[in-house]
Amino acid sequence: MGKIETNVKDALDHIRAATQELHGAISDAAAKRGGATKADLEALAQKAKAVTESAKGSISTQRDAAKKHLADGVTHLEATQKHVAESLKSSGQSFQTSVQKALADARASAQKISEAVAAKRSPASK
Repeated sequence: MGKIETNVKDALDHIRAATQELHGAISDAAAKRGGATKADLEALAQKAKAVTESAKGSISTQRDAAKKHLADGVTHLEATQKHVAESLKSSGQSFQTSVQKALADARASAQKISEAVAAKRSPASK
């Protein structure tokens, strides 16, 4: 049983790291002089989709507290995907607004997934 718990913990840590990377990449793209390019956003869209699918796949393996935080993180990841997709179709202020919303949702998802990791490690969850 210890091996399975270790794999679940590793998966959750991996999801957290991927979410933090996504947030960093969106932040870097938003801060770029001249703004993010379509190629940047297409890469971010793919990364957001991959992280979301990974997180969704891990929800069923978690206990209650971690499961709730992870599900909240997935909700924010889905919103991140939506905002990145919107930014691909827009320009000017609408583009900037979509990128900023994607950044805010990526930050919120990283926070919720970190809370899931903390809940998983909590003695109360064992």
